[in-house]
Amino acid sequence: MQFPIAFKERMERELGDSYGEFLKSYEKSRTFGLRYNPLKISKERLRSYFKSQKAKLEPVPWAEEGFYYPKEIKPGRMPLHEAGGYYIQEPSAMSAVALLDPMPGERVLDLCAAPGGKSAQIAGRMNGEGTLFANEIVSSRAKILSQNIERMGIGNAVVLNETPKRLAKRFPLYFDRIAVDAPCSGEGMFRKDERACLEWSLEQVGRCADRQKEILACAVEMLKPKGTLVYSTCTFSRQENEDIASWLSGQYPQMEMEKQMRIWPHLHRGEGHYAAQFVKTKTGEVSLLKPPDHETERVDEKRSISASEDGSAQKVRNWNKKREQRQEQKQAMEQFHLFLQETLTQDAYAYFKGQMESGRLEAFGEQLCLLPVGVESLDGLKVERAGLQLGCCKKNRFEPAHAFAMALLPDQVKRTLELKEPERYLRGETLDCGGMADGWTLVTVQGCSLGWGKAVRGTLKNHYPKGLRWRF
Repeated sequence: MQFPIAFKERMERELGDSYGEFLKSYEKSRTFGLRYNPLKISKERLRSYFKSQKAKLEPVPWAEEGFYYPKEIKPGRMPLHEAGGYYIQEPSAMSAVALLDPMPGERVLDLCAAPGGKSAQIAGRMNGEGTLFANEIVSSRAKILSQNIERMGIGNAVVLNETPKRLAKRFPLYFDRIAVDAPCSGEGMFRKDERACLEWSLEQVGRCADRQKEILACAVEMLKPKGTLVYSTCTFSRQENEDIASWLSGQYPQMEMEKQMRIWPHLHRGEGHYAAQFVKTKTGEVSLLKPPDHETERVDEKRSISASEDGSAQKVRNWNKKREQRQEQKQAMEQFHLFLQETLTQDAYAYFKGQMESGRLEAFGEQLCLLPVGVESLDGLKVERAGLQLGCCKKNRFEPAHAFAMALLPDQVKRTLELKEPERYLRGETLDCGGMADGWTLVTVQGCSLGWGKAVRGTLKNHYPKGLRWRF
C-alpha cells in the first residue's frame, strides 16, 4: 500500500533496521478478531458455534476474551452477533482493557468510548457489578455506542454525550479506573481504513497530541487516589504515545507509570496499538457523585414567570404537574410489577422487586429505567442511555424494551423459545410457537437472548425492533 512520504521517513528513523520488516508486513492481509461476551455466552460455547460454521478460532495472546477468525467468514452476518454473543474488534485494540483490568463492583469510566468495543470488554470483566460510564463527545457516535451497549446486554452502564471538561467538574476523584482510548492520527488503521491514510499529516499528529493532553488532564482530575488509568492509541507515533506518557508523568507526579506496551504489525498478529498503565499514588479524600448546582436554574425559573401572573399561580401549576407525574409513575410501577410476576421466574422476580424497593427505578416520561448502583442523579448531564431500559407504559399495559430482553438470561424467564431458524425472527416474521402458553416470551439463539416475542394462541408475534431487522 502507498504510505505518505513523511510517514515513511519518520518510521524509518524510528524503526531503523526493522523498518524493512515493517513495510513487508503490509504485503500480507490484515488480521481479524472478535471477543466473546461473558455476560451472555461461555468461551466454549462460542468456539463450538464457530466450529459448526466451519471456522476455527485462535486465541489472542494479550486478551483472554479474544480470538482471531479466518477472513473468509462473515461473523457480522450471523444471528449470534445480533444476540450480542460476541463483539467484532481488531485484535490489537483488545490490549488496553486487559491492561486496565477492571473488577466487579468498581466505578469505571471509558472516556472516549465510541463505538463501544472497549466499553463492552470492560463490562464483561465487571460481570454486571459496579457502574460503567461510557462517554462519547460526538452525538452521532454516542448513539452508536448506546446501540452496542444494548446489543451486548449491558445493564450497568450510563452512556453520556459530554465533554471531558464538564465530566471532570462533575466527577472529581470519583472513578476507580479510567480508560482513555484517545483520538489519534490512526496510523495503525491504515490497512483497515484507507481514509485514515489519506487524511494523515505531521500537522494532524501534532493536533492530536495537543488534544490528548487536554483529555488526560481531565481524566487525572476524575481518578481516585490509588486508581488506575490506561492511555491508549491506535497509532505508531512516539509524539502521541511515549512522549504523551512522559508528559503525563512529568506534569502530574502522582501519576506513576506501571507498564506500557506496543503491538507492531511486523512483530505481532495485530494492526498496531499502544497502551500505558498509570496508578495515582497520592492518597487523599475520595469524592462521591455530586448533584449539579441548581441555584442558577432556580433563578432562571423565577425569571421565566410572566409579569402578568404572580408566583403563587405558577407554584400551583408546578404542584399539579408534579402530582400528575407522581400518579403516572405509580401506575408505571404497578404495571411493571404485574409484568414481572407474569413473565419472570421466581428468583428473577424477587431480584427486580428488590430493585423497585431500593429506589433504583427511574421514570423518564413513559420510559422506565433501572439505574446502576450508586447513581442517584444524572441531572445536568447529556445522557444517551441511563442504565437498563426496562420498557414503557402504553394504555394501561407495560411493554418491555428490547434492551431488557438483551440483558436477561433464559433461566430468568418463564417462557423462552430457542430458534431453529433465527433468520426468520431477525427479518420480523411471525413464528409458530406450538403449545406455548400465552404471554411475553424471550427469544434465544445458542442460549443468548435475541429479543421479545408475544405468544398468542400458538403464534409468536414478533417484537424485534423494526430498525434492527435484517433486509438480506
